[in-house]
Amino acid sequence: MNAIKTAVAAVTAAASLVAFSPAEAATATANLNVTANVGGACSIGSGAGGGTLNFGTYDPVVVNSALGVDLFGTGSLSVQCTLLSTAVITLGQGLYPAAGSTAAVPLRRMRNAASTDYLSYFLYMDVTRLIAWGNTSGTGLPFLGLGLPVPVQVYGTVPRGQNVPSGTYNDTVVATITF
Repeated sequence: MNAIKTAVAAVTAAASLVAFSPAEAATATANLNVTANVGGACSIGSGAGGGTLNFGTYDPVVVNSALGVDLFGTGSLSVQCTLLSTAVITLGQGLYPAAGSTAAVPLRRMRNAASTDYLSYFLYMDVTRLIAWGNTSGTGLPFLGLGLPVPVQVYGTVPRGQNVPSGTYNDTVVATITF
């Protein structure tokens, strides 16, 4: 019985200390600095159409003859950059640039798959085809990142009046994003 009385007395004493403990407790504070660095990043890839600018059929005899019209085409690239980051998209000269071609003023050509004949073409940043798209920071397309993939249109023209043999003409142009 004495053991029970002693245990009850000990529990009562402990409870009274707990009741008075907050008044006797001390606290201290410190700041925890939290940081992160969000780096600017960009990616560039083929657009919804497979990254192809397909001009279709060039008719050097009637439609696209010297008295005819230029052939137009449109392709796209998919570009994604960190939100509000800036970049420049440039387009290379292609695999078969003409004599006198430069990075700033590319003279691009497609080559006939069955011969060494060429079909000249131009790439532009705008639908009016007034701003040529080159491979320098000054002739590239400025880009502002939205954080999401954005289709970027590439407008092309095959000038009329080119006397070339029939066949399939191809070229590969490297698209680069600098950020």
